[in-house]
This record gives sequence, C-alpha cells and structure tokens, in this order.
Amino acid sequence: MAVLEIRDLHVTVETDAGETPILNGVDLTVRTGETHAIMGPNGSGKSTLAYTIAGHPKYTVTQGTITLDGEDVLAMSVDERARAGLFLAMQYPVEIPGVTVTNFLRTAKTAIEGEAPAIRTWTKDVKEAMKNLRMDPKFAARNVNEGFSGGEKKRHEILQLELLKPAIAVLDETDSGLDVDALKIVSEGVNRAKEATDLGVLLITHYTRILRYIKPDFVHVLVKGRVAEEGGPELAERLEDEGYDRYLEPSDIVEA
Repeated sequence: MAVLEIRDLHVTVETDAGETPILNGVDLTVRTGETHAIMGPNGSGKSTLAYTIAGHPKYTVTQGTITLDGEDVLAMSVDERARAGLFLAMQYPVEIPGVTVTNFLRTAKTAIEGEAPAIRTWTKDVKEAMKNLRMDPKFAARNVNEGFSGGEKKRHEILQLELLKPAIAVLDETDSGLDVDALKIVSEGVNRAKEATDLGVLLITHYTRILRYIKPDFVHVLVKGRVAEEGGPELAERLEDEGYDRYLEPSDIVEA
C-alpha cells in the first residue's frame, strides 16, 4: 500500500504584489485504493495543491511536508516524483511539438520502469487502451496534444494514467471542458486504472457530475487554502445543493 501524506502545507506563489500565500496549512492523507475529491470555490488553492505535489517550480513551500511512503517528496525532482509513483493529469495539458504520442509514452514508461517495455506487448497495450478510450489509432503518430481538442487532450492524459500505472494519481479538473459522452469515457478510464492497480486518486473538481462516475470515498472542501470540512460522498451532494457561500465571509461573495 502506498500512502501520500500532506502535513501543515503552506505554499506561496510570486505575483506582481510579491509572494502571495495560497495554501495555509493543508493536511491530507491518500492511500492506494482510496478516491478523495477536493472541492471548493475558485481561488481556494485546489490547483496549487496539485502542482505543488507534482513539483511545479512556480510554487514555493514555506512550511509543512509531503511524503510518499515516508519518503520526502519535496526533496525529489519532478521526474523522481513520477518514478516514485506520483502522477498528475493537468487541467490544461501542454503541447509537445516534435514528439509523437507513441514515443512519448514509451519513453515515459522506460523512465519509470528502468527498462524499455517489450515492443510487441507494449504495442498491444497501447492499442487496447486507446480503443477503450475511443481514441483514433492515428493519434499514436501525432505530436503530443498538438491540434488535439480539449476532450482529446484529456483522453490522452488518462491514456498515460492507464499505461504508466502510478500509485497515486492527482487529477486536476479532468472534467473541465468535457461533454457528457467524453466525461463518461474518461471516468471509465480512471475506474479501470484503479481496478487494475489499486490506484489512489486525488480528484480535484468544482462539480459533482464527475463524481457520479468516479465515486469518492472522501470529500474535502478547500477554502482559502485550508480544508474547511471533510466527509463522505454525501458532502458533495450537499455542496451541489448549497454551494460554498456558508464557508465564505460576506466580503468574499460577489453578487452576480
């Protein structure tokens, strides 16, 4: 069992006004086999949490710890975190001109496993995963995310998830920009990955619609960089009905 532990995490980001605090003492534990949903209003620090776990240099940890099976994640480089078993599905996947999907996936798999996968087995696995995600096989020869639609980029993120088999996956608003059919296909991919490897999932979302397909064991409400409330799936349903106003000061609420 892999365990991702976040303790008293404080994070800042450089802005025009100087170093701005974003996370203000986050505590969270994610184990393999568990699905945790992180919800909260815009600007609450959800994506900051995701990118800090992954090691984005834009974010500075000023206090607290992140460990994976007791190992100091903050001391690891981005690639070391990936090899240790952490995975980030980005809200806005980037394009990589000149690198085909096939080469990208095999290179990533080789880096994580320490040796290149057997061609015959690997080719079969890629084709099967793409078929399950209803991706056109021609995408394998295209440059990574170049000219992909928003939905195609998200499917490619989940393709990586299924093939690279991490221990803990952080999914940053994977549902954004997806129509109903694509949402279901992407969610099924996450569920397949979890069933195949006992994956631990940290799912960041604004809405409950993806939680109808990816069932959370725990729901955490992030407000102003802190976990304001925790509960089970019923908490997500309550947020759908009530929104986030009760967590906010009157001055924080902008009238439509």
